[in-house]
Amino acid sequence: LRLVAVLKAILEGEKAAVLKRDRHLPLSFHRRQEELKFSLGLQRLQHRVREIQALRDGPIGEGMGPVAAGGHGAMRSPMAGASLQELPTLILEAVKELEVAKQQVLKRIQIWKRQQQLAGNGALFEENLAPLQKRCESLVEVYFQLHQQVMAASAELGAELLPRLLERFNEVLSSLVKR
Repeated sequence: LRLVAVLKAILEGEKAAVLKRDRHLPLSFHRRQEELKFSLGLQRLQHRVREIQALRDGPIGEGMGPVAAGGHGAMRSPMAGASLQELPTLILEAVKELEVAKQQVLKRIQIWKRQQQLAGNGALFEENLAPLQKRCESLVEVYFQLHQQVMAASAELGAELLPRLLERFNEVLSSLVKR
């Protein structure tokens, strides 16, 4: 039992030393993980906007598609008609992803503000504003692209869904501007 107690004390001491030495590692790891998560979400959102545009442009390009694509356009034709009915669902998913990305940006802004407050009390403040500005600009750019697609597809969305989407868009932009 004494041997077990000595080994336990040694292991607890090593554990404390490792945690003390690597205290700053988890913060940078989580920050990098958050950056990757945001950039992946933004890329997914940009892809979704391109999908919406391709769905909307699909029927126009179908007349030239089979000749130019060597018959592959004919395979897309039935799918494009069915996909046009999926446009509202696709747009709703894109708006939901936009709102998630907005929440990530607002969270990062709140963290930056808190770090700035702590810096006034003497804490180390090395946060650069450029990455946060880049996030906001990227999100606003995708916002306007998606908003443009929604306005262009207003006929397919109907009189009931369009006002709700526009309200959600206004909330995203106003919360970004206010914070």
